Amino acid sequence: MAKVQAPTPRFPQQNPCPCGSQQAYGDCCGPAIDGNRPVTTAEALMRSRFSAFATAQPTYLFETSHPDFRNGLSPDQPLDQQTRWLQLQILSTEAGQPTDRYGRVHFIATYADAEGFGRLEENSRFEQLDGRWYYLDGELEVKSFKPERNAACPCGSGTKFKRCCGRG
Repeated sequence: MAKVQAPTPRFPQQNPCPCGSQQAYGDCCGPAIDGNRPVTTAEALMRSRFSAFATAQPTYLFETSHPDFRNGLSPDQPLDQQTRWLQLQILSTEAGQPTDRYGRVHFIATYADAEGFGRLEENSRFEQLDGRWYYLDGELEVKSFKPERNAACPCGSGTKFKRCCGRG
């Protein structure tokens, strides 16, 4: 696998990984995004791609998209700087293990942008070729939502929305 750009300086290796694994970024998705350790399952690729969105790593997103499904993507295509990817929830996986050729991952990704909060729910398809997992495509649904003031903040901080992202 070719080396891809290193994580942005604003996301330290010791910070919790954006994928929600409860591991440090440098022990979880960081090495895959850096090109130092390939992922071994479709779920691991999904988690690392979420982290790549959260840490603004377009080259990794390009490199892990199946060549037949890149549809005009480029490795230096800038990501939307207005979108903050907040939380990943894996709902289910189907196949996608090291010995499988194909896999599916059903997930919800929570984000915030200029319009407010949203949830992207996707059932993604993956294929393993020559020992590398690639994202193919997915069936997705995007919904906006407004968190209740006393609900847990969607950023994953563990505090109430009104005391976190809902202040002001």
